[in-house]
Amino acid sequence: MSEACCAEPAGDAQKEKELQQLFEKWRGVKGALIPILQGAQSIYGYLPKEVLLRIAKELKLPPSRVFGVATFYAQFHLSPRGRNIVRVCLGTACHVRGGARIFEQMQKELGVGNGETTPDLRFTLETVACLGCCGLSPVIMVNDDTHGRLTPDKLKGIVERYQ
Repeated sequence: MSEACCAEPAGDAQKEKELQQLFEKWRGVKGALIPILQGAQSIYGYLPKEVLLRIAKELKLPPSRVFGVATFYAQFHLSPRGRNIVRVCLGTACHVRGGARIFEQMQKELGVGNGETTPDLRFTLETVACLGCCGLSPVIMVNDDTHGRLTPDKLKGIVERYQ
């Protein structure tokens, strides 16, 4: 499966081919819904409504069941996500050391709120309960890169690295 950028149109022929291969791989397998959702999200970068409806049809499930599973699990996303995922830790250690101020400043820097994506699809901003880097608090992660011991004024430079 490709690690496709979510900014590409959902009707791309290559993505369609990969989706068909995904259906073939899981055809007739009981409990295939979640792996198919994971695979489809890997192909498209998120789960477009049209793809969810195709999954429901392919698995002979009511669309409400497919949408229910896709909205229940936090790993699934129903709208395009940014190329860079910014996670701001609001766990106890980060909270005590100013995590809320870091989050507020990051919202200003990106111009989006929690769970939102910038219009240019460069960034998605999320809060998390803990990143496991309490000794570096307050902490953010941009994709797989950890940035710790932050102050609000350090965020602009971090964002610029991912433009």
